Amino acid sequence: MNKKREYNKSTGRKYTGPDGDYEKFQSSEKAKKERASRNKARREALREGKVHKYDDKDLHHVDGDPTNNSSKNKRVISRSKNRGMH
Repeated sequence: MNKKREYNKSTGRKYTGPDGDYEKFQSSEKAKKERASRNKARREALREGKVHKYDDKDLHHVDGDPTNNSSKNKRVISRSKNRGMH
């Protein structure tokens, strides 16, 4: 059974429906472009050998702009450190 979650009791987040997180945030054009840019940067880092699958590393954008994929703006740091920053 692969039922999509509607509500998370521990965080209080609502995932589906018109008031859900996806409809509010993740489906906006800006969010889609930023997600695509982050994914592209990660794929480039994989090709260059800077990161590996399942290595618990994130590609950090120094200036906070996920669409700025210049080499000076990207750093490989631990997942926990990167996600603690945001």
